[in-house]
Amino acid sequence: MSKQFAGELISEAVALVIIIAFGDSVAAMYGLYDPSPYQHAYWGVCIAWGLAVAMAIYTTGSVSGCHANPAVTLALALYRKFPWKKVLPYCAAQTVGAVVGAAIVYRLYVPVIDAWNAAHHLTRAAGGGAGVFFTHPAMGITAMHAFGDEIVLTAFLIFGIFAITEQYNEMAPGANFGALMIGFLVALIGASMGYLEAWAINPARDLGPRAFCFVTGWGTAAFPSPQNYWWVPIVGPLIGGAVGGAAYQVLIHPFLPARKRALAGAGPAGV
Repeated sequence: MSKQFAGELISEAVALVIIIAFGDSVAAMYGLYDPSPYQHAYWGVCIAWGLAVAMAIYTTGSVSGCHANPAVTLALALYRKFPWKKVLPYCAAQTVGAVVGAAIVYRLYVPVIDAWNAAHHLTRAAGGGAGVFFTHPAMGITAMHAFGDEIVLTAFLIFGIFAITEQYNEMAPGANFGALMIGFLVALIGASMGYLEAWAINPARDLGPRAFCFVTGWGTAAFPSPQNYWWVPIVGPLIGGAVGGAAYQVLIHPFLPARKRALAGAGPAGV
């Protein structure tokens, strides 16, 4: 392994540490305090997650591109010529980073989690406080319905990321503003669709904290979890990433005027 590639993997792990450390912390603020500081300001939760994503991109994007999401990595390999040999190492690094991020949140909030569980007569094994770390469907949402939701939500995410980062999109944000817009996109998805099942839209974001919780007392509440849900935030976003990338490549990319001008200027060899 080259030093540069090792740096890319470290960068991907660091990106997830940032996202989970801030994102799961705001989930703790939302769920473990009564009254919750976000009880009537859920938008603040969404913005915090979005800013965490933006900060991760600004911090690590120059090294690895800051995929920070296996669904993004897969979509880039499928449609943007990202090397396939890097896909699994990137995904593994992202998941490890999510585990570390969850450990940081646990270190910060473990007294609050235990106090909240005691006050509500819950245990970790029964899922008490699990919502701080990993996702689960809301009342009335089955695992299979959530599976479809995660495909749709992640498709929106990847569609938006492709648009924001498209070199031929003359309406894309300029300079280094793209990271903030991707953060706003994450916040928008959360604000409009997040209550369905906490908008995982990222296999590493759910799997890493879930694995950490499995060995720190949550046990079957984490794996396999109620409704055998554990696989939904992994498989759904991966399919959604492929769908969202394909939608952009088919519906928008061929018709971009700047791309058409570039192809015309390149002549027959560029077509």
